Amino acid sequence: MNTKQQGITTILFASIIWAIEPILAKLSYENSDFLHTSAIRAIIAALTAFLYIVFIRKSPLKVTRRQLSPLIYIAIVGTLLADFMYFFALTKVPVINAVIIGHMQPIFIITFGFFLLRSDTLTKFDYLGIFLMIVSGLLVTTRTIENLSAFRLGTIGDLIVLSATIAWATSAIVMKKYLTAMNAGVITFYRFFFAALIFATYLGLTSSMIIANIYQVLIGVVIGVGTILYYEGLKRLKAAQVSGLELSTPFFAAILAFLFLNEFITGMQIIGIVLLFVGVYFISKKEKISGDIV
Repeated sequence: MNTKQQGITTILFASIIWAIEPILAKLSYENSDFLHTSAIRAIIAALTAFLYIVFIRKSPLKVTRRQLSPLIYIAIVGTLLADFMYFFALTKVPVINAVIIGHMQPIFIITFGFFLLRSDTLTKFDYLGIFLMIVSGLLVTTRTIENLSAFRLGTIGDLIVLSATIAWATSAIVMKKYLTAMNAGVITFYRFFFAALIFATYLGLTSSMIIANIYQVLIGVVIGVGTILYYEGLKRLKAAQVSGLELSTPFFAAILAFLFLNEFITGMQIIGIVLLFVGVYFISKKEKISGDIV
């Protein structure tokens, strides 16, 4: 398995793991709220990354001053700010709007990457694969033509979701540009450690420094492992490729919902699943021919 195939495999595994999170979150919210669950999630995710670092024994937690700023940016913008904006916006806009706007992340990564990641030159197969993955994600998440046609833009909530999407995109760009040489476990640890410090302060002030349910712990483990795999993939692939492959998460979520929640799969979702595999095929093509670069 070459480096590119390793990257694709780790991102797909990350997508499988992340597909479990919404199910666990729904169960957690039965006796907890978003802020409390997010706080426990960040703390457990940081602990998971720390245990991973101890287990592999390959990288110390010590970072240089040059690495510290990007790590803090990823923690504040990618974990605290973006996640909070996204989940806050879910209380203001239809879920369909949040999902579709969230699927625009590859577009922003391609745009930012064009100016900031000169080494991440995309081929025509990359563009085609990413486009198919975006379409696939939309079809799988919207499920029906009626849901897709109900999509409307223009509210402040839509703008908040868009801001969260841009924030996630910039976090991926920062990691790819400044932290590629760093161990994925170390990046994951600091991403959630800095966020956990702020969340721990919140828990202390609200006297809620307790775990409300086992699902909060499981969410933290799932996010921690998924993020480690994500960064392992980002070290091996172009940022835009990774963003496109992330759109496989709705596919795995639909399969899990079918298996465990008895939700049926619609015709639109089946088309989306087919496009997913075609998109992965194009993204995984070897980059041998210079004429493929656009």
